Amino acid sequence: MSYNEQSYPLLENGCSYHGIPVMHILYFLIILIAPFAGVDLLLVLSLGLFLGLRFSGKFLSCSRDAVSLSFSLILMLLISSVSKDLPYTFPFYIVLAAFAVAAVGNHSSFFSERGFMADFESGKSRMKRRSFSILWSSIFLALRITAAFLAASWIVYWQRLPIPYSFIFFIAVIGAVTGSLFESIPSKIDSNISVSLGAGMTMWIFEEFRYWVPPEKMLVALVFSLFLGALAYRAKIADVSALLSAALLGVLIIVFSGLPWFLLLLTFFILGGGFTRYKYTYKESIGIAQAKDGIRSYENVFSNSTAALVLAVAYGVFPEHSLPIIYAYMGTVATATGDTLASEIGTTAKGKPRMITTLKLSEPGADGAVSSLGEFAAIFGSAIIGVLGYTLGISNDFLLSVLITTAGGFFGTNIDSLLGATLQKKRSALKQWSKFRCNLCRSRGFGRDISSGIRILISEKLICLKGLIKLNICDIIPLGSDFCPERFNL
Repeated sequence: MSYNEQSYPLLENGCSYHGIPVMHILYFLIILIAPFAGVDLLLVLSLGLFLGLRFSGKFLSCSRDAVSLSFSLILMLLISSVSKDLPYTFPFYIVLAAFAVAAVGNHSSFFSERGFMADFESGKSRMKRRSFSILWSSIFLALRITAAFLAASWIVYWQRLPIPYSFIFFIAVIGAVTGSLFESIPSKIDSNISVSLGAGMTMWIFEEFRYWVPPEKMLVALVFSLFLGALAYRAKIADVSALLSAALLGVLIIVFSGLPWFLLLLTFFILGGGFTRYKYTYKESIGIAQAKDGIRSYENVFSNSTAALVLAVAYGVFPEHSLPIIYAYMGTVATATGDTLASEIGTTAKGKPRMITTLKLSEPGADGAVSSLGEFAAIFGSAIIGVLGYTLGISNDFLLSVLITTAGGFFGTNIDSLLGATLQKKRSALKQWSKFRCNLCRSRGFGRDISSGIRILISEKLICLKGLIKLNICDIIPLGSDFCPERFNL
């Protein structure tokens, strides 16, 4: 290293200079001037910052995080500016709150399992590393909530917006948890873009409801949800993304509909996680076990809980329709429970299951295959939800609760099996066909494995057609190796 490089070091990672966190100071200044600059002027300034970072050459060559974050700020400000005269406006204070959520996490990732799951010497050291991750993730989440709240409050105060600070805290919690969830999900999209946009769009949705609770209730709901998620994580039932997904679900369901509603949904997760481990070695030996040793991720959480979440939010927003929403919620949870238990228990039956459409014998785990043990498990799981719904006080009619949940769970599980035997099988067939490799192309080095569905299936046919045309020309006319390479990269 030369003398000049030692005396005048470049920005390291695009965020510090001589130990000074330059980019974070810039982030702070952006928030500081925001209420006085307004949306349009701040958009121009952010665009200038983005261009300066993007095309600054060697001095900022390592500042990809800063470039991505400034780009996401431009996108949000642009949406806010364009929507100013529309019925649904993207509020300026939410733009800054979402930016603050991402800025606090810029250049760091406390919500990713990368590096925590591989090649540890013992289970003890692995669990110690996991505990450390949970601790610091919780602290970092608190910092994000604080940053989002202060940034939004700064705008509200100086622009004299008629928005209660309790409401600002409410959406700050939702935005911070959502942003952390997006950070925990592996993606090709830069986390500085997905975190800010994900947090901003989610806060915007709940801003339209104008529904909130006192901060102390929000904090209790958050701590309780995080605690339960952490227990599931330590028990190896859930990964980080599932932990944060459960925390977000817990906060929203407790706030909009009450703790009993969340406990009912939690019962489903406990039963599902428990029975996933039931005869797991046997299910693994025949290739139908839950992936990742039964550890659930955000996909499992949201695929089974999105409908329940929508109904729980609707219960708080539309109290005049509470009765049908209550039983719809219980039926939704019962269906998810019944379907999960039918799958996890039914596949362990001694005899072979039968296809629901033809009643012919089938293999365990096949789409659309049902068994008497699985049907009994579905009824049993659904009935538990009905009894627990009455016990928790969600419904005040025991007979109706059990009847609706049992019927809903049974029919919902079998409809799911019917769809699996028809639509899912067709989809699987298309997916297998999309992996077809053109033998003629492959012989000339043109074949490609494709596994992305119909769109890429069409692309594969075009590739094979290209290879066929190329092959015929090259076989007929000796054009030389430059025109007819041995391997044509498509």
